[in-house]
Amino acid sequence: MKRVFAIIGVCCLAHFLLSGCQLLERKQQAGAIVELDGHYLYETTLDSLTLGLTGEDSAQVAQQFISQWAKDVLMYEAIKDNLTPEKNRELENLVAAYRRALYVHAYEEYLVTARMPKGVADSTIEQMYARMPEHFRLSESIVKGMLIVLPNAAPKMNELREGMSKLNMDNIEKYAYQYASGYELFVDRWVTSTDLLLQMPFGRDDLDARLREQKQQIEISDSTKTYILQVTDKHLRGEQMPLDYARPEIEKMVLRGRQTDFLQKERERLYHEAVQEQRIKFNQQ
Repeated sequence: MKRVFAIIGVCCLAHFLLSGCQLLERKQQAGAIVELDGHYLYETTLDSLTLGLTGEDSAQVAQQFISQWAKDVLMYEAIKDNLTPEKNRELENLVAAYRRALYVHAYEEYLVTARMPKGVADSTIEQMYARMPEHFRLSESIVKGMLIVLPNAAPKMNELREGMSKLNMDNIEKYAYQYASGYELFVDRWVTSTDLLLQMPFGRDDLDARLREQKQQIEISDSTKTYILQVTDKHLRGEQMPLDYARPEIEKMVLRGRQTDFLQKERERLYHEAVQEQRIKFNQQ
């Protein structure tokens, strides 16, 4: 009788395991639109690739992706069948190392986002700025001020020039609203010479030469337009950056260093905890 129950038990277990495998396979197949040697391509993958495409374009993209996916799977299976055991172990180790690196990177990003302090004290920024002056040299000139672009036939330009030199903002804005084809105010932020060159018909060296002339108002015209640049502050290429311009770069430098130290300490903490909890086993030689 015991033998009968044992046989029944084994049969039930086998049936349970077989049912579980079949259920898993059915779940895998449920959302799959292509199956190849036990590999499945799911509809959700194609949906993300063809989002926003028309019917014909969508079908073409899907067909190309399925074809490439199948070729990759066939190559993968062919490689597996022809690898030596040693090469297979080498590749499995590489895959395991890459997988571990991905998880470590994701966890480090989480730690930095959730737990590392982000603020940088003004005193830290000022100390680094004073300690590393050569690091904060301008690769291009920067300017504060305003730029107005006008048709060459615009009226009362002399009044505008005078108003710009005196920063009479009410009059400037009224004039710009009526006549200007372009108007940008940047008296409270730095604009690079690259940005200015996108809006004015200067060469870089020509613009830098005009800025070195100590003129507060720079003007140039082409066949249809006049460009008037009023300079309220400037720093030329090769000069030390002003502190407020260097601040974002200094903050990045501080945070990069802080991140390195923060993650190193977290690694050390995890290691020491593992040693203390005897989770790391050192085999005696």
